[in-house]
Amino acid sequence: MKNSKVNICGIEFKNPIITASGTFGFGKEYDKFYDIQNLGGICTKGLTLNKKDGNPAPRIAETYGGMINAVGLQNPGIDYYLSHDDIELAKKDVVVIANVAGATIDDYIAIAKKISNSNAKMVELNISCPNVKAGGMAFGVKPEMVEKVTRAVKDVCSKPVITKLSPNVSNIADNARAAEAGGADAISLINTISAMAVNYKTRRPIIANNNGGMSGPCVKPVALKMVWDCYNAVKIPIIGLGGITSYTDVLEFMICGASAVEIGTYNFTNPMGAYEIAKDLDAYLERENLDINEIIGTLILN
Repeated sequence: MKNSKVNICGIEFKNPIITASGTFGFGKEYDKFYDIQNLGGICTKGLTLNKKDGNPAPRIAETYGGMINAVGLQNPGIDYYLSHDDIELAKKDVVVIANVAGATIDDYIAIAKKISNSNAKMVELNISCPNVKAGGMAFGVKPEMVEKVTRAVKDVCSKPVITKLSPNVSNIADNARAAEAGGADAISLINTISAMAVNYKTRRPIIANNNGGMSGPCVKPVALKMVWDCYNAVKIPIIGLGGITSYTDVLEFMICGASAVEIGTYNFTNPMGAYEIAKDLDAYLERENLDINEIIGTLILN
């Protein structure tokens, strides 16, 4: 009966452990520590139409139980990715999810068309990006914009689309429903929480960008609640993330409704982290003679 495989949108993952965008490079960086084929999937660093150098340093600050970052989507651009990393990743027996971002709807459409010709199995939309045509407000803030950008990508992309939801909203369930209405095949959540770190001596923000996104174990309770809220709001699969550092964290997210999870900040503190979690989860399922799919959405309320 023991089974660790999960199926999301017709794509089979050997286990529910996926690495989160922006924390795992393009896989080769961590392949030096362990064989990334032991994972269910990897989500690439956020890709944009053109190369981006990101924000000026300092762009990372530690906080109790986590970190704050404002890296600014540093990446080599979609064309470089397609001619280099996409080819190398195709040689690996692991599900590749291409994370894409843009500053306008047209950006998302253009990059979605390009990624349709890639070897990636799925696409994850980073909609926490500032919409330059809407005064800098993130695409993922208002439900109507979540639906609009999701539909725009679905209309031109041949691969299953995962819309990654921001927690910096009034009601994340509304945005989950908007993503579903826009045609999203799945949703992932949560992205980072808006935060700031301050140096009391200089009276200035520690991060050059003034603020950034907080991640790590400190955000896990928020993420669990939002996964549960979305599980009760939509019928499409959910990929949960936010502060996962152990196989028991994975079980908690899946009990709350996630069909798979993404490991993010933990990759920085423990480069072997995702591999160890996958191994520990498999051992647990073996001990309990359990099919991982049987626990999805089984939370019992008091």
